[in-house]
Amino acid sequence: MPEIFVNYRSGDEEFTATLVETELSRRFGDEKVFRASKSISPGSRFPQEILTAVRRCRVLLAVIGPRWLAARSADGGPALEDPEDWIRREILEAFETGAVVIPVLVGKAERLRREQLPAVMRELADCQYRRLNHRNAESDLSRLAKDLGRIVPELGSAAAFGRQHEESSRAGSQTEQDASRQAATQKVLNHRQRGGIGNVQGDFTGTWVSEPQGPVHTGSGHLYQADAQHLAPQFSGDGIQVGDNHGTVNQERGATRPSDGGR
Repeated sequence: MPEIFVNYRSGDEEFTATLVETELSRRFGDEKVFRASKSISPGSRFPQEILTAVRRCRVLLAVIGPRWLAARSADGGPALEDPEDWIRREILEAFETGAVVIPVLVGKAERLRREQLPAVMRELADCQYRRLNHRNAESDLSRLAKDLGRIVPELGSAAAFGRQHEESSRAGSQTEQDASRQAATQKVLNHRQRGGIGNVQGDFTGTWVSEPQGPVHTGSGHLYQADAQHLAPQFSGDGIQVGDNHGTVNQERGATRPSDGGR
């Protein structure tokens, strides 16, 4: 059941009315805020839906922009003087049922004066208003939401529940992201290498060579890959030593064991 009814005039700050309803719905829950264009389903009877929502609400927000007073009815007279004008009917219904009515003055809209209003609506000029400036929309909407939370305590509880749910959702999303990153890292570390290395897990230091295509030597000592492997450095025919990296790496075919003089 809606606790807040957003009253606005077409042609005067519809966008602001939508902004107000969207922000309050985010804070308090979509079902707690009524705005005709959003809340009335296709095929529903407009008059009954509107009047029922006004009678059940605890607070009516009258969104008032610079053109609010200047609106005209179908016969050319002031719209607020027309008993069939829905803005007038909604506000009067809220007063009749004892709802709190808060004028929300948008932009350069001036505070209402009693003489500007029909006699049956002059009570609206006596209601304390809130101002909403688009440059300060975030802080102005936050203040309005706090006011509503004080006026209707149930709304404050709904807002607290919404914040808790939002924080819980963010924490859950972060946990899922962390788990995904951990799984991806583990998949890389568990990547099976050819050549008998097997599964590599945990922290490791040194040099890790994936899928080498020839001899690999990363430590100190001698490594040979040849038809005949030797435990000493090899030399070319010109007496030049072949490969040395804290040890010796030699790869050749048909090599013979060096003589004692070649060491």
